[in-house]
Amino acid sequence: MVAVEPQTFLERHDERADFNQYWYSGSTISALVQEILDAAPAGDKVAFLSTPSLFYSLPENAVLLDYDEASFGTSPAFVRYDYNAPEQLPEKLAGSCGMLVIDPPFITEPVWRQYARTAALLLAPGGRVICSTVAENAPLMAELFGATACAFKPAIPHLVYQYSLFCSYAPTALSQGNPEVPDE
Repeated sequence: MVAVEPQTFLERHDERADFNQYWYSGSTISALVQEILDAAPAGDKVAFLSTPSLFYSLPENAVLLDYDEASFGTSPAFVRYDYNAPEQLPEKLAGSCGMLVIDPPFITEPVWRQYARTAALLLAPGGRVICSTVAENAPLMAELFGATACAFKPAIPHLVYQYSLFCSYAPTALSQGNPEVPDE
C-alpha cells in the first residue's frame, strides 16, 4: 500500500455541512495513514466508511463507502453507502476487508449500530477496526467493535468538540498523544 500526501485531498475537497463533513488535519491524516499501513494485514482490502480524506491518502487496495456521490463517485473504488440501508452492499465486498476505518456523520447510538451492521458484513475473520467518535461513546465502541480508546486524538479543525479514536487491536502509530491536540 502506498500513501499519498494528505494535502492533496484537503486542497481539492471542501467540507460539506449538508453531509456533516469535517476533515482531519493533514498531520492527523498522516498519523492515521501510518497506523493503517502498520496494522492492515499485507494485501488485505481496507474499507473506509464515511472517511474520504483517508481513502484518498491510501487508494491502493481500498474501497470508499460514502453517501456523497457528487464529490467522490468518480473513483472506481467508490460505493454509494447509506447507513439507513446498512446491508445494501455489493456482494463481492462481503467478508473481504481486513481493516475498516469508520467515521459516521452522526455520533448517536442508532447510527453507530447501523455502521456496526455494515462492519459485520465487510470484515474478514480477524479483521481490525478504527473508529472516530466522541469519548462518551467508549462503552458503545467496546460493545460493538471490542475497541478501546487510543492515546492519539484526531485534530479536526472545523469541528467544535473533540473526537477520540478507538481501535479493536493494540495500535502503534496511535499509541502516543497528538501534539496538535492539547492535553485535557
